Amino acid sequence: MTNRGRRRLPRGTRAVRGARTRRRQGASLAVCAALVASLTTGCWAEPSAMPAVRDFLIAWQVGNYEAAAGRTVGIDKRQVEDALSRVRQQLDAASLRLSLGTQVKGSDVDQIVKKGDEADARFTVKIDLGENGQPWEYPGLMHLRRIGGKWKVVWSPSIVHTKLKPGQRLAVVTEVPKRAPITDTQGRSVLQAVDAFMVGVYPGQLADPQKTLDLLAKQTKIDGGRRLDAERLLGRVQSAPPQEFLPLLTLQVPTHSKLIQRLNRVPGIRFQAVKAPIAPAYAPELIGGLGPATADRLQQVGAPYQPGDTIGVSGIQLLQQRRLAGTPTVRVVAQDETGENTEELRSWPGQDPQAVRTTLDPGFQRRADFALNGLTYPASMVAVRPSTGEVLAVSNHGTNGQNLAFEGHYPPGLTFGIVSAEALFSQAGMNQSTKTTCPGKVTVGNQTFVNKARPDGPFSTHFATSCKTTLAQLGSKLDAQTLVKEAGQLGLGQNWGLMVPAFTGSVPTPADEGEKAAAMVGEGKVEVSPLAMALVAAAAQNGTWKPPYVLSDIPKTVQAPAPQNLRPESISSLKKLLGRNAKFGNARGARVSGDVVGVAALATYQRDGATRTVSWFVGSIGDRAFAIAVEGRVNTPQLAARFLTGTARGAG
Repeated sequence: MTNRGRRRLPRGTRAVRGARTRRRQGASLAVCAALVASLTTGCWAEPSAMPAVRDFLIAWQVGNYEAAAGRTVGIDKRQVEDALSRVRQQLDAASLRLSLGTQVKGSDVDQIVKKGDEADARFTVKIDLGENGQPWEYPGLMHLRRIGGKWKVVWSPSIVHTKLKPGQRLAVVTEVPKRAPITDTQGRSVLQAVDAFMVGVYPGQLADPQKTLDLLAKQTKIDGGRRLDAERLLGRVQSAPPQEFLPLLTLQVPTHSKLIQRLNRVPGIRFQAVKAPIAPAYAPELIGGLGPATADRLQQVGAPYQPGDTIGVSGIQLLQQRRLAGTPTVRVVAQDETGENTEELRSWPGQDPQAVRTTLDPGFQRRADFALNGLTYPASMVAVRPSTGEVLAVSNHGTNGQNLAFEGHYPPGLTFGIVSAEALFSQAGMNQSTKTTCPGKVTVGNQTFVNKARPDGPFSTHFATSCKTTLAQLGSKLDAQTLVKEAGQLGLGQNWGLMVPAFTGSVPTPADEGEKAAAMVGEGKVEVSPLAMALVAAAAQNGTWKPPYVLSDIPKTVQAPAPQNLRPESISSLKKLLGRNAKFGNARGARVSGDVVGVAALATYQRDGATRTVSWFVGSIGDRAFAIAVEGRVNTPQLAARFLTGTARGAG
């Protein structure tokens, strides 16, 4: 794909044009003084061509094109003014600096060579095409003639660049490589081609470029008011080859149908229908989307991207923008108005895009999406592979674009019993058969817990019947720091080094016995995400907590924590506890086969002044662990059964 127009080189973030203009003026005045000093040395004998060369270069550099043209002969002065003023425009340059003399093969050559009434002056041009990088530097040559005793610059386009011919202009051509795909664990793209329009202009056909781009920016309100930067777009359009289509937006149909209709009324805007692989086939909240490079988005992705580009705006598409998009090849060319005769003056090679491979398994992903389909509440689900930490499926339903499967903040309720039980088994000498009580009401510290009273019996029975009072009382067997430490052993509150945003959970150290009892039953200040609980289930199944990963071929920027080996005795008891729960307890609706283990729970909490409810299922089967969270009262074991079977079994 070739996208022609001004593009900054990959040298860092570029400032807005207004600030850049002020810097140009200040820098030009400072350099002007230096230039005068350098040009007035040498003590040339009269009559010298030096003053004419000096005045022409200084006037050109500081933007006094009328004064520069006044030092020339050969064509109408206004044509010279126009030609000089367009150099910065045609390159969308941040700055232009001129100095007398050049170097050839590292040796100084004569600055001015005079022969009678004719002279040649060598100079150097430095043009900054993008801040924070080396400028484009090249040698220049001008011819002078003494007329009526005064030296004049004989105007020629070759003064701008030695290869520029009459009728030609400078232009910046950007060759944008095809964006690389995001793939699943089998190496197949997770993106699907959809109908879209490339919205752009033919720069040479715009009657009033400023008006067109102002209207484009005004009409283009994206994601809550973000707009394109009209002034920076103008620089891009002015530097583009005038005869070629310059794309400025890619808009998906029918998602942006209303915007497309509004832009159709903007004079000079043109549309090209395309079929573009820009929409995620699944897990859109994780994969992310593509969109226009608005000013604030450009601050995130930096150079060499600019207004008019289609870039990643969310999810992996944004986080891995540079890898997926690569960087463009930029060429400065001299060309006539038809574009047929083009000569390259300088080029900067780009970098090829690279695919990003995820650990998502399309089979498990379909099942996860199916499990949540049709719910009337926001819901999210994660499936992981306990033996490796791979994330196999990420599903969000009704979450308004939020990846709550990774980033949700919920109280875990009695699913946190997996953590509490592991701590009791490893630190308090308990097992699933330890005798416990389940009163209907118990007060610990300043916290009161209520549930249906059950007869005394083994811990596994009270766990299976969701006895909150049992766990609340058993908190006395653990000190606060031990509970928090055991939660950390299961990854809660740790930095996973996941490379995509995720909430790893929060288990603050309880301040008193009441807070500790609340933490034991997954209430109070304890918060988790579905991914965090899926990893807890994975550790209970595997015996080792392993950090999750969803990008399988990207070097980590943050070191992931080491796997945490849990005590074999506590894991053995934990597996029996969860197995009995799936067979006889609150998770039995998910027991589609004998090796399903898990726990279901309902937790209520206060948020934004309202009482809310989250329904959980956390469990595993073989080398697959998963967690489901639904923001409402639903039968989560039935949802788990839908996921495990891939059918509507038990979904009534």
